[in-house]
Amino acid sequence: MRLILLRHAKSEKAAPGMSDRERTLNPRGRKDITLIGAYLGRHGLVPELAAVSPAQRTRETWERLIEAFASPPPVVFDERLYNARGEAIVAAIKKIGGDTSSLLVIGHNPGLHDCARLLIASGDVEARERLNEGLPTSGLVVVDFAAESWGKLHAHGGRLEHFVSPRMLTEAGRV
Repeated sequence: MRLILLRHAKSEKAAPGMSDRERTLNPRGRKDITLIGAYLGRHGLVPELAAVSPAQRTRETWERLIEAFASPPPVVFDERLYNARGEAIVAAIKKIGGDTSSLLVIGHNPGLHDCARLLIASGDVEARERLNEGLPTSGLVVVDFAAESWGKLHAHGGRLEHFVSPRMLTEAGRV
């Protein structure tokens, strides 16, 4: 099974009186998510299902990301992903994943970062160390599992396969 975790793209600061859920992507966020979409497409990282927090910035991230897929996967907007803690995201994944073999989750920090760190046990040491430092906006984490179903997902059961951010891609000249 493959889990693709994506932190929403960079968003505007909340204007006075604006709720956190209403925040939209800023120009940098729109540009960054295009880079990540290209990376997903180039590496054949197309999920069977996407689960997205219902906040405006995560919805916009999803809408821009699907431009990279020839055939976008079905999507569910799940309230359990909005500003959830790492353990709550894992619990949601167990229920949302169904019988798919690959799932994309678009959410928020610090929960998404905590979720990644909770699930990863192995993989490239340098990439794991970079991930431990933080998950930036538009940060992408791909974790593979030997488990047979999402319901059997457990802490430290995954292998980190990819960890990239728009900045890493730009610095490496992979844009």
